[in-house]
Amino acid sequence: MFLKGERIGLRHPQKESIHAYLKWMNDLDVLQYILRIRPMSIAEEEEWFANLHKRPEDVIFEIASLESGAPIGSCGLHKINSSNRSAELGILIGDKALWGKGYGREAMGVLCRYGFDVLNLNRIGLQVYEYNVRGIRCYERVGFRHEGRRRAARFWNGKYWDSLEMGLLESEWRSAREPVSPDRCQEAETREKTEARPA
Repeated sequence: MFLKGERIGLRHPQKESIHAYLKWMNDLDVLQYILRIRPMSIAEEEEWFANLHKRPEDVIFEIASLESGAPIGSCGLHKINSSNRSAELGILIGDKALWGKGYGREAMGVLCRYGFDVLNLNRIGLQVYEYNVRGIRCYERVGFRHEGRRRAARFWNGKYWDSLEMGLLESEWRSAREPVSPDRCQEAETREKTEARPA
């Protein structure tokens, strides 16, 4: 496993996982959260696997369970720009039985750590459709901030939806993970009590 979290690991996409990918990419419940809206053939999936090495601006991982080794999704950093030290993040948890159980958040944490600590990125951005409430909540918990909105950018289930722009800077990532000293906790507690006193 190339990168490890507590329950999941990130590795290069495995050719033997192609049937799992094919299942995910032909499930509208899954496709509603990504750009693709058409079914995928096995020939297309095989071509995607074969051409991964031709995409130097992308780093793509398979998300796998550390317990079973089974693939549960994929994620990656795309459009990596070394001059701007930026990239766009994409993630998919294909195994619907694992939705809402924190696997996506854990995978994003591992991926962001790789982006900032190894690739030396300064900014990671992403796009999410406004109806993906679970995804938005996940991204916010990782530390991503709302930056903009593209109106009526997605047509799904008979109506138009906005696409939200979110981003995370290296400085924000690191500050959110700094250990809080007891002195700082005491200072914050004292300040809160002072501010709460009636005038």
